[in-house]
Amino acid sequence: MQRVELESLPLALPDGVDYDEYLIGTYLASFPASVPIPSLAPALAVEQSTGTWVAVPGETPEVRARHVAKVIGVYEVPDLEYTVPPKLETRNYIIQMAFPQVNIGSQIPMLLTTIVGNISMGGRIKVLDVRFPKKFVDGFQGPRFGIEGVREILSVPDRPLLNNMIKPCTGYTPEVGVELFRQAALGGCDIIKDDELIANASFNQIQARVKLYMEAERQVYEETGEHTLYTVNVSDEIPQVFENARRAVELGCNAIMVNYLAVGFPVLRALAEDSAINVPILAHMDVAGAYYMSPYHGVSSHLILGKLPRLAGADIVVFPAPYGKAPVIKDKFVNVARNLSFPFYEIKATFPMASGGITPSMVPKVMGDLGNDIVIGSGGGIHAHPDGPVAGGKAFRQAIEATMEGVPLKEAAEKHPELAASLETWADPFGKGISL
Repeated sequence: MQRVELESLPLALPDGVDYDEYLIGTYLASFPASVPIPSLAPALAVEQSTGTWVAVPGETPEVRARHVAKVIGVYEVPDLEYTVPPKLETRNYIIQMAFPQVNIGSQIPMLLTTIVGNISMGGRIKVLDVRFPKKFVDGFQGPRFGIEGVREILSVPDRPLLNNMIKPCTGYTPEVGVELFRQAALGGCDIIKDDELIANASFNQIQARVKLYMEAERQVYEETGEHTLYTVNVSDEIPQVFENARRAVELGCNAIMVNYLAVGFPVLRALAEDSAINVPILAHMDVAGAYYMSPYHGVSSHLILGKLPRLAGADIVVFPAPYGKAPVIKDKFVNVARNLSFPFYEIKATFPMASGGITPSMVPKVMGDLGNDIVIGSGGGIHAHPDGPVAGGKAFRQAIEATMEGVPLKEAAEKHPELAASLETWADPFGKGISL
């Protein structure tokens, strides 16, 4: 077989592809034992690159040599070698496919179309990971600020940041919201975000919120000496989402947030790369479960909540923590944070923001698992504090300070009534085994 014929095959050795020119997708495939996955895998590679279910004249060996995806590994788990048990009903495989970067460019829509694509409807196939070549990643700006930039804005060099989500989620006026904002800021919250369920609502419009909240931010700063980022939710239809963001910044808003999966990765990227929107961007996780929650379908959480929003330019990403109300495996939670913050070519690190029913009792767990370069997010744990949101914010700051100093929370609570009240109210509110 001539070289061009070999190169046109949807097959290659792992050592036979140029990793600077190919993206490597890793998949879980779980099928009935009668389905010959090792023989079927090359057809999946063709489906996601040059071909279809039948040969077509234009799919020449030369076209395939440059553009066909290649299966570079099919590994059964367990690794059966000499016989298949006769009563075995399901066989599980790890498949690796190499996709030419030239087919995709440096963009996320065609990445998802290529890596996930039609084969996502072909049975129990899940994208476990993607290895990106530098050439692909170099086409992205990534976060404008990242962890270091956000810390510099707030003049907080090393401790975890505290975020509050204003509660209730929606249904209130700007006049009500600004008082909730003010109290959370006075309590020591570094960032205050809109809930994802309120954006430019008829009863609470973005412009009105920004004017009131940023004036409150100025007043609180004069009183406490601490700045607060207000991440106003600009999520909307195109082009209104961009108009919302630009107008908010024009009015003095010092950060924005967007429901990035609801509006799409290209919208997040365009916001991050717009020079007129020169403020940090917080990306909210809603809709993410539809991508990753199935163990046999979709895309793993560390891509959807981690690497992809980081590529698209999020400075902070909200994702669920295992100690709160969400069903999350701790190893998955940690892996999302790593994909947001570990070295990734020249892309800046994104702040991981643990969220979902977080209370001060959980602070040592969060910091123990993720370290100090995190944002700790809490809504009800601040606004429902028995003594109000100011006390709720202070309780979190006290828990953070105690954990950084190696002081057990029970001991710290003896000096801080706000923390004591929080621990008494929510020692382990979701039965996740939190011990003080």
